[in-house]
Amino acid sequence: MPVNTILGLFAKSPIKPLQEHINKVHQCCKLLVPFFEAVNANDWDEAEQLRAKISQAEKQADELKREIRLKLPRGIFMPVERTDMLELLTQQDKIANRAKDISGRILGRQLTLPAETQEDFMAYLQRCIDATNQAKKAINELDELLETGFKGREVDLVEDMIHRLDEIEDDTDHLQIKLRRQFQQVENQYSPIDMMFLYQILEWVGALADQAERVGARLELMLARS
Repeated sequence: MPVNTILGLFAKSPIKPLQEHINKVHQCCKLLVPFFEAVNANDWDEAEQLRAKISQAEKQADELKREIRLKLPRGIFMPVERTDMLELLTQQDKIANRAKDISGRILGRQLTLPAETQEDFMAYLQRCIDATNQAKKAINELDELLETGFKGREVDLVEDMIHRLDEIEDDTDHLQIKLRRQFQQVENQYSPIDMMFLYQILEWVGALADQAERVGARLELMLARS
C-alpha cells in the first residue's frame, strides 16, 4: 500500500491502519478453505493459483505492517501506548505468515489428506478461521473504543468478543484432538514422511486459532491498561 494511503488512514484515525491490516490477514486465512477444497479434489493447478493468492495477500499484509511501523506517529494522544499497538500488529501478522506456511508446505509436497479425515479437517479449518474472524471483529471495534475513551458499554462488548474468541479456540483444540486420533487410525496406510508433515499441518492450522487468541489477549491487555 502506498505511503500516502497509509498516511491518509492515519489522518482518519490512528488505528485505521491496524484494522486494515487485520482485514488483510483474515482475507489471507479465508483463502485456505478453497485451497484445501482444491487439494482434496487433487486439483493441483487450482491449488497453485490459490496458493499464489494467499502469498499475495500475505505480502500485502507484510507491506502494511512495514508502513505502519514506519509511519505510526509518535506522541499521538491516545488512551493506548504506541508500543502496545505495535505489539498487537506483530501478533496479527503472525497469523498471515502461518497461513502462507500451510499452503506452501501442502503444495510443495503435494500432500493430500486421508479421505477418511477430509470432512472433519474442513470443519476444523473453518473453526480456526472463525477464530481469526472473531479477532478481526474485535480489532474493528477499536474505533468505537477510541471514541468512548476506552470506557463504558463498548469495553464490555469487546471483552465479550474476546471471551467468545477464547471459546472458539477451545473448540479448535477439541477438534484437533479428534483429528489426531483419526490420523493415528489410518497412518499405517500412508507414507510415514507424509504423515509426519500432515501432523505438522494439523498443528499449523490450529496455530491460526492460537495466534488469533493471542491477538485477543493483547487487546485485552490494552483495555486493562487504558
